This record gives sequence, structure tokens and C-alpha cells, in this order.
Amino acid sequence: MLSAFANAFKTPDLRKKMLFTLGIIVIFRIGSIIPVPNVDVAQVDICRTQAEQGDSAGLYSLVNLFSGGALLQLAIFALGIMPYITASIILQLLTVVVPRLEALKKEGAAGQQTITQYTRYLTLVLAVLNSTAFVTMAVNGMLFPGCGQIVHSTDIFPIVLMVLTMTAGTAVVMWLGELITERGVGNGMSLLIFVQIAATFPTAMWSIRMTQGWVPFLLVLAVGLVVMAGVIFIELGQRRIPVQYAKRMIGRRMYGGSTTYIPLKVNQAGVIPVIFASSMIYLPSLYAQFRPESEISTWIQTNFVTGAHPVYMITMFVMIVFFTYFYVAITFNPEEVADNMKKYGGFIPGIRAGKPTEKYLSFVLSRLTFPGSFYLGLISLLPSIAFILVQANQNFPFGGTSLLIIVGVGLDTVRQIESRLQQRKYEGFLR
Repeated sequence: MLSAFANAFKTPDLRKKMLFTLGIIVIFRIGSIIPVPNVDVAQVDICRTQAEQGDSAGLYSLVNLFSGGALLQLAIFALGIMPYITASIILQLLTVVVPRLEALKKEGAAGQQTITQYTRYLTLVLAVLNSTAFVTMAVNGMLFPGCGQIVHSTDIFPIVLMVLTMTAGTAVVMWLGELITERGVGNGMSLLIFVQIAATFPTAMWSIRMTQGWVPFLLVLAVGLVVMAGVIFIELGQRRIPVQYAKRMIGRRMYGGSTTYIPLKVNQAGVIPVIFASSMIYLPSLYAQFRPESEISTWIQTNFVTGAHPVYMITMFVMIVFFTYFYVAITFNPEEVADNMKKYGGFIPGIRAGKPTEKYLSFVLSRLTFPGSFYLGLISLLPSIAFILVQANQNFPFGGTSLLIIVGVGLDTVRQIESRLQQRKYEGFLR
């Protein structure tokens, strides 16, 4: 594998793409450190340290997960890529219910370009809303309850400047991600999320070393590697449904007669259900931040903030299972697949074309979604389980959304590098 990486850097075109990607990542990380105007950096560091060591550590680790530590620092790229991801998910869901978007999706590249433009506009709207919410919490002292003032001035102009800076930072991040996709290696948006999450790994691991000692540190590292190997095994697992195409005479040529397959992954939904569930379960905690004196807020602080309470764990698990089935249902349409197969003369051996094929695909998909949803639920609850068993910090790195994204993006990027390398050297990472 190391020799394959060396060969990748020896290839001029591939080396240029990889160096370009690394350069964008460096710019992205620099923007994740520089604070927005009007922020008291020293006070923010003090308040962040207290928050991450207090009872609300689980909440702040959840808030800070997709920003690589930039959000609680109120950096220029504090919102990261999450507004774009949220906008993409919303457009994907609306494609199912809005006829206009569904028609655009079927138009091919031109329609997809229009949907991408809509996604950009929605990203900016969400960025304005998110930045306004977090700046308001920072100004009113609700971002770090019980800590001192973290902004220099509460006048309207500095506050508006902070909101505009965060919104502009989101637009720049979106542009950087698209540059990586066009001129670099891998999917730009996914790589930026990968970088944000990976940036928190050293701090999280070292905090376990400082609070628990060397033995728990090495134990967590060993368990994490085993869990990562299991995640890779499940992520690569798929059910291949064979499809045969009958021979057809078109003009004076014979077409068809080929055999292929439909790959149905065990984790067909990817990491989207975990993101949905994390976003939904964060809403009660956000409400408790704004209404801390009410009885409902007290109950929420007890059951939904630490992440180790049975109510939190059961709710999270059930929501992940539900969103897995929901997302698979809207992204894979057995009826459409069966119709396309029938239109082009394809059939599954032993299954009649048309309605029987649709029922068979639905049956296989439901059988795969069941273990896939439980797998996602268990992986997402690993930090909470670790907290209960060994009293590890809620920033436990080898679990939940972070591990799924790191493994998924890592596999996808390695595949792209390998495919480009095989075009020139005819050998990949594994010989």
C-alpha cells in the first residue's frame, strides 16, 4: 500500500490533484481557528474548557462534532459544512414530494445542476439562521451558561458583523468543497466533514489518557481499532442480486445477453439516519438552553444532556431505526427499478418481470434494512456505552457518527485514488 501511495505521487496528474486537495484542507483548518470579530478569545477558551468538563459535556460534544472544534471557538468557519449537508438532505426529501423537483431529477445532468443551485441558495438561508442563533446565544450568555461575557460589545453593528462573517464563512466552505470535487481527489463535502471530525480525535484520545491513565487509553485504542474493522466489514457488505438481459435484435446488430447485478448494501442508508436522529434529539437540549427554569427543561437536562441516561439511549436507538427505514424507502424505489429492468429486457433469474420483481426487491431490501438499522443504532450508542462502563469522557472518539463518517469517506477516497492509479499502473493498493 505504501508503494502504491508512492506511485500515486509519482504520477504528475494524480500528484497535482492530491496536493491541491491537501492545500484546500490546510486553508479550511486555518479558517476553523481564526475567530470572528468581536469575540474575546481568552474568555472563550476558559468557558469552553469548563463546559467540556462539566455535566453538559455530552451536549457540547454533540454541538461541536461536525465543526472540528470551530463552533465553540466562534471561528470564521464555525458552521462548517453542516448547513450544506442539511440543505442537501432537505432537497433530497423534497424531491420525493414536489413534482417539479422530481422532474428535474429525471432530466439528468441539467436538472441536477438546477437542484444543486437550489441547494446553494438554501444553504445560505440556513447559514443565516444558524449563525444568528449561535451569535444570539453567545451575546446573551446562553452558549456557555454560568460563564462570563465572551463578546467585547453587544451593540447591533458588531453582532451583525459576526453573523455576516459566519455566513460568508459557510459560503467559502461550500466553494472549497466544490473545488475539491472538481479539481482534487474524492468528494469535497465529505472530505471536509472527514477533516473536521478527524481534527478532534487527538484531543479526545489524549483527554482519556490524562483522566484515566495509560491502561484505559490503550484499551480504548485497541477496542476502537476492532470496532473500526467491524464497521469496515459491514460497510463493504452487500447483497448482489443477479440480473440477466435478454438478447435483442436492433437493426442488424444483436444487443443484450449480458449478466450483471444490483448491489444492495447492508447499510443502504449510510450515515444519514444518525445525522437525522442527532439533529432531532438536540432540539430538546436547545429548548432547555433558552428556558432553563421550567420543569420540562429540568427533565431534559436530566435525561437528554449527558447521553448516558436510558431514556436518551432508547430514544436515540428508536429514532435511528425509524429514520433508516424512512430514508431507505425514499431513496430506493423497487417499483422504479423493476420497471426499468422490464423496459430494457432485464430480469432476475427465477423471478418474473414486473410486479413479482418489485415484491422480491422490497422483500430483500427489508431483510437487509433490519440488521443495518440495528447496526447503526449500536454504533451510534458506543460513546454512551463507554461512558457507562468505564466512565469515559463523552468525547469518546470511536463511536457514533464520527466513526461512520471517517470510515465511509476514507473508503470512498481510497477507492478513487486506486481507480485513478489503476488507469496508469494497472495495480491498486491490494495486489
